[in-house]
Amino acid sequence: MVSGAAIPVGIDVQVESIDGISEVNMDFTITLYLRHYWKDERLAFPSRTNQSRTFDSRLVKKIWVPDVFFVHSKRSFIHDTTMENIMLRVYPDGNILYSVRVTVTALCSMDFSSFPLDTQNCSLELESYAYNENDLMLYWKNGNDSLRTDEIVLSQFFIEHFHASSGLAFYSSTGWYNRLFINFILRRHIFFFMLQTYFPTMLMVVLSWVSFWIDRRAVPARVSLGITTVLTMSTIITGVSSAMPQVSYVKAVDIYLWTSFLFVFLSVIEYAAVNYCTTLEEMRKMKRGKIPSTSNASQAMAFDGCFHDNDMELTPFSRMAPALTSDPLTTPTLTPDLRPTEGTRLRRQRSVRENVDLFVSNSYMIDSYSRLAFPLSYLLFNIIYWCFYS
Repeated sequence: MVSGAAIPVGIDVQVESIDGISEVNMDFTITLYLRHYWKDERLAFPSRTNQSRTFDSRLVKKIWVPDVFFVHSKRSFIHDTTMENIMLRVYPDGNILYSVRVTVTALCSMDFSSFPLDTQNCSLELESYAYNENDLMLYWKNGNDSLRTDEIVLSQFFIEHFHASSGLAFYSSTGWYNRLFINFILRRHIFFFMLQTYFPTMLMVVLSWVSFWIDRRAVPARVSLGITTVLTMSTIITGVSSAMPQVSYVKAVDIYLWTSFLFVFLSVIEYAAVNYCTTLEEMRKMKRGKIPSTSNASQAMAFDGCFHDNDMELTPFSRMAPALTSDPLTTPTLTPDLRPTEGTRLRRQRSVRENVDLFVSNSYMIDSYSRLAFPLSYLLFNIIYWCFYS
């Protein structure tokens, strides 16, 4: 039992390894040597040579030792191969060194909003369980030099910084407690995700643009290419999501994947628009008699990918109808003897219809514009994305 002034207990730590960091469970596993320093005059002994005496775990069970525990710990254990990794060293003046080798799995609250271009700040917290600051005072024995590390190499992270800090923790029922922090900042390696996620995604988006150079009448080729890229993007998105915790906010990789998926999806929609405009164009040519209605259905299907009725009736149109359905470049202008109000109304209607006719009659222009618009848009997106998250 502790009485009187608070007993000062110095702490220093040597980190042996960081064994694993789990994004799904939001925790990390660390192995370290935890050393305690305090003075117990009851254990002082006379010595002519002033040499210390070293004991194992059997003596630890018979004396008072600080009850330091790891806050937010999920699992922890003291190594016991081949014996318990516990050392007790007593000096003649009563100073004591108590060292244990322990592995701890502790909680690390991670923020994945910038994943996989993120930096995580994890900490291991030490505190006395029973004795508050009036009974026991925890402190770093050598200040900032109390935390030492071996050469640590991680698969997905590299350690930017290790540092020690201290503070106080308050519990409403028991009071204030000294708390020590082992902080380490981890930056994620991006090269793995470039190979596994970003490069395949870029290739799928570029592959979807190949359809812009395929003949618009080659329906099976363009449709199969579009569906293949869409399904591949869905597989990539599913694979990345399954390896991540189900967080309620958008991650950086989600923005990239879903924007890339949108580009792939729009390339499929682009061909749907091209095919529809091509179909309208061919139907108008048949109505004007430029394509014989006696051509069989298989030839028409091979021509533009759409089935045409052989018995389509070629009804003659009025004088105004050919002007509205013909090529706008050859459409004659209205005669100026119409009334101003009617002329204005007709010009407005024709202006809209001319644009529609130009769009339909030149459906190949959609592919021509897409060859430039899609790559430039995707390049602009990549510049903004990497500048923002880097």
